[in-house]
Amino acid sequence: MCEWNSEIAGVNKLNRFVKKNNDFIRMFMAGVKMLDMDASGRLQISKDLINFSGIKKEVVLSSSVNRIEIWDKVAYENVINNPDVDFANLAEEVMGSIDFSESE
Repeated sequence: MCEWNSEIAGVNKLNRFVKKNNDFIRMFMAGVKMLDMDASGRLQISKDLINFSGIKKEVVLSSSVNRIEIWDKVAYENVINNPDVDFANLAEEVMGSIDFSESE
C-alpha cells in the first residue's frame, strides 16, 4: 500500500483542468481493484481483469522493481523475446547516463 499511495500522490498532483490529465487518470484508475489473499495464500483475479490482461491459462509474476506484474505467460514471453528490441542498446539508452558512484 505504501508504494500505491506514493504512486497516487503523484497522480493527484496532475492538473485536472488539462483534458489529457483527466483522460490519463480515468484510464489509469479504470482497472484498480483491491485483491485479498484467501486462506491458502491465493489471489482471485476478477474476470474483467483476466479479460483485459488477456490471461488464458498460465501466468507469470514478474518483478518490476517495486511492484509485481501479472502477465499471461505467452504474452510475457512475446514481450521479453521481442526481436525488435535490442536489450544492450536499450540498457545503454536508459541506464547509460546514470552515475552509480553517487550515493543517495
